Amino acid sequence: MIVEYTRYKIDENRHAAFLSDYRKAAESLKSSKNCLAYELTQCTEDEAYFTLRIEWDSEEGHLEGFRNSGEFKTFLPLVRPYINEIQEMRHYRLTDVGERK
Repeated sequence: MIVEYTRYKIDENRHAAFLSDYRKAAESLKSSKNCLAYELTQCTEDEAYFTLRIEWDSEEGHLEGFRNSGEFKTFLPLVRPYINEIQEMRHYRLTDVGERK
């Protein structure tokens, strides 16, 4: 498994549209055989910042599987208006440090 983090800085006047578009885009993630889990969070200290966390079966599953799928063809037009607001978009592997209670 690999985790992708995409961090956005969205102007306040675009928050409602951003969230609405991501609710729709999430259907593509939900349908993807390569996407294991996803969540979109909003910073409480500065509400302009959002982080999308996606668990993929592998980096290849994201970059080759999802991006060449029908789901991506639906996903991309919904998130394209926010691409210029991306602060970071990277893949991370898990380490042996962590616990969930």
